[in-house]
Amino acid sequence: MEPSFLCPVCGNSDPKYIGSKNGVLYCRRCISFVGQSAPPFLPSPKKVELSLAYSLSAEQKKLSDQILNNFVHGIDTLVYAVCGSGKTEISYGVIAYAMERGMSVGFALPRRDVVVELHARLASAFPKNKIVAVYGGHSQVLTGDCLVLTTHQLFRYPDYFDLLVMDELDAFPFKGSEVLNAMFYRALRGHCLMMSATPSKEVVSLFKTSGHQMLTLHTRFHKHPIPVPYIKLAHNPAKTVFLIRKLRYFCKKDKPCFVFVPTISECESVFHILSLFLAGGAFVHSKCANRTRVISNFKKGRLRYLATTAVLERGITVKNLQVIVFDADSPIYDAASLIQIAGRAGRKADAPEGEVVFIAEKEEAPMVDAIKEIRYCNTFLQGVL
Repeated sequence: MEPSFLCPVCGNSDPKYIGSKNGVLYCRRCISFVGQSAPPFLPSPKKVELSLAYSLSAEQKKLSDQILNNFVHGIDTLVYAVCGSGKTEISYGVIAYAMERGMSVGFALPRRDVVVELHARLASAFPKNKIVAVYGGHSQVLTGDCLVLTTHQLFRYPDYFDLLVMDELDAFPFKGSEVLNAMFYRALRGHCLMMSATPSKEVVSLFKTSGHQMLTLHTRFHKHPIPVPYIKLAHNPAKTVFLIRKLRYFCKKDKPCFVFVPTISECESVFHILSLFLAGGAFVHSKCANRTRVISNFKKGRLRYLATTAVLERGITVKNLQVIVFDADSPIYDAASLIQIAGRAGRKADAPEGEVVFIAEKEEAPMVDAIKEIRYCNTFLQGVL
């Protein structure tokens, strides 16, 4: 076997993932990424009208201008911003700039559910432009003024994007995936904008090097503090009783609630118990074929609570949402995931408060670290109010 083989798709050169068929070498690491590639991009300036029902805050506008200036001058940008800061809207300025000049624009995210939601938001913000969503099972149309796609679909776009925005870069399955990371940079021919509330130390270090800049935003756009979680320690059956009582309280107050649990099996078993005491709920996890419909019904107020796994820890905003993390001491949760989960609460300007409860048998470091980080971010409000 030739030790110098380098996969043209994912950059793999590890002999463990290189196979041979009829004397032809191939990469086993990215073998599942098969399908039609996008046709060559044809530059064509677009008329762009940005439609927002609200104005950016002073901090958002400042960052938006800095991002645009960086892009014009060939600098990649990382926006390190808290959950609910409005970082998606911060990217609209540079997206509009690129579309107006006929550049190829992409907005990549790790998870399909978030792509679906963001596609609707971008289509509303840019009503005169062709905003196209590309994800597994939805790849019939591969071109548009701006593509919103899962990171798994980037294999279709080699050397394609003049501007590639990436949100939630710390989320599964992108986080820690050498293949997806390689495909991101393979698709990029221009410059990128990356955004995260919990970037890794490695990413932060990268954006401190030449040709990169990290911008921070530690306050939410509505200038209210991020709800700080509190910890409830209990063993069964007391912790389950507490969960039922807390959820019943939220339901009586007409406050929708997410109940996060660590695993798919626990998600279904916890929902079964809750449904014996409280009607109007459902469960959602990555294996649910109907989860798009369930989430839609929840947003429309047809459901009062959802038992869910980490599939809903990002990219979803629901007015007046309350959050419970059941078995928050599970090793599945690190501080970053708990921060993201807590960040679902208090996101709306007309409902900026919310309750976040970590229910656990013992206090673990990720729980404490998440609370400490949220409190730290809230201290920045003192400088803007």
